[in-house]
This record gives sequence, structure tokens and C-alpha cells, in this order.
Amino acid sequence: MKPAAFEYVRPESIDEVVSLLAEHGGEAKIIAGGQSLMTLLNFRMLRPALLIDINRIPDLGSVVEEAGRLRVGARTRHHTLEMSPIVAGHFPVLSEAMSHVAHLAIRNRGTIGGSLSHADPAAELPMMAMLLDAEIEVRAKRENRTIAAADFFVAPLTSALEEDEFVTDIVFPKLPARTGWAFEEFAQRSGDFAIAAVAALVSLRDGKIEDVRIAAMGVDETPLRFRDVEAELAGQTPTVDLMRSSAASMRTIVQPNTDLKASADYRRHLVEAIAERVLVKAWRCAEEVSA
Repeated sequence: MKPAAFEYVRPESIDEVVSLLAEHGGEAKIIAGGQSLMTLLNFRMLRPALLIDINRIPDLGSVVEEAGRLRVGARTRHHTLEMSPIVAGHFPVLSEAMSHVAHLAIRNRGTIGGSLSHADPAAELPMMAMLLDAEIEVRAKRENRTIAAADFFVAPLTSALEEDEFVTDIVFPKLPARTGWAFEEFAQRSGDFAIAAVAALVSLRDGKIEDVRIAAMGVDETPLRFRDVEAELAGQTPTVDLMRSSAASMRTIVQPNTDLKASADYRRHLVEAIAERVLVKAWRCAEEVSA
């Protein structure tokens, strides 16, 4: 199939975009990479009257290191983030996760803002936003907002964006220098959507867990942070048995669906198995960087 007829505009500033969104609201859609949007258009699951192409707006395509944080423009491609030395230096877990996004051709076109706005619960970037306590900056003609990642993803393929808003940047607070990390996902084939994935960050002080963050994707209606499990781990001396117990707790928290790729029970099994490995790897990594 082909898309239904639509009008196409290519503004050159953010002010033009927010004016168009204010005028057309739900009848307009933003396009940059089009890796998710074009499929929906081709199957006529979406029929916007207006398509707003933001590829000419230079302000949206940068990766900038700021005091204590990293700012990534919404038009930044996944591959740019994957290969950025700034990202690799401060957020190696993010670089690793981006390397698992679909195939290289898709990473070369797909954008950060598009992935966030699409809010797929089995996508890597939303999970990374949750893990890294990112903030998403959005613009509208009436106001600008900064939305915590924990509040941005509200349901499958549904974000907190209003019809007249669009994502301009995602901001990642920098991690402590001696943070261990690990990421692992399971898919039927390389480049397929992940059936499940888990990522973790661990920092140690005097041999005990000072801080830990755990996130997962593909196992619930939105990407998850396991804050109760994190709270139980904080202050404890890490052991393999402790990490195994935490992974078992995660299995009881997730609420996955059954689909053509996997049953809900299999996804629960996966999240437990992956989480145990990831937690141990992140702990060992923290020991190495703290030595």
C-alpha cells in the first residue's frame, strides 16, 4: 500500500515547526528518519493531512557535552550516537545499546526524537532513557516542557506528548566516573526486535553497592526501571547469589504479553536469566573501573 494523500512542508526553524503544530494539531506529523512513521503511513494506520520534515533544522542534529550532562538533538541518527566518542566516553552502555538497534541502514536514518516519540516498549533508546534518568525537552508554541523519562512513556506506542508538541532534545546527566555497566538483549535474529533486554549500572564504595540502576524492555507495556529491586541492593555486599535473587525478583515484577515471537512465560524466564548475567557483569565492571 501507499500513504493517503498529504501536504508536505520543510521548515527551517523550530519556531516554524511549533507554529505549524499549533495550527494543525493532530492533523500533522513530524518526520525526520521515517523508520517507524513511513510503515504506519504505508499501511494507512495513520493518515495525517500534513507531514512536517525537520531535516533542515540545524539546531536539532547535535551531540553536545555540557556541564554535568550530555545533550542530544532530536534529529541525531542512532548511528551517530553509537559512534560518538563523547557518548562512548561518558555513557558506554548507551553506545552498546545503540549498536543493537535494528540494522545499520536503519540506524543511519532512524532518529533519537523519532524513537522517543514512537514509544515502542521493545526499543533500545526508551529503555536507555529510563536507565540513565534522562529528561526529554519538548516544544510547543504555547510553552516548553521538560519531561522526565519516567513520565514520558505512558503506554505501548504512546508518549506524554500533546498534539502540538514535539521533541527537540534528550538530556542525559553524566554518570559517576567509576560506574560499571552491562547490557544484553535477546532476539531471534540479529537486527530483529528484541524479545527481552536488560541493562544495569553499578557503582561501589568500600566493597558495597553504593548505587545501582536496572532497566528492561520488551517485557511490559513500557520500558521498566526496577526501583524496588535497586533499593534492596543498595548498601549490600555484591555476590552472585545476591544478583541471582534480584533477578528472580524482577521476574515477578514484569507483566509481558504473549505474541508471535514469544509467550509471556518465556519472556519472564528471559528477563530473569539475562538480568542475572547483566547484574554480575555490571558489578564486575564496577570492580575493574574502581581498582
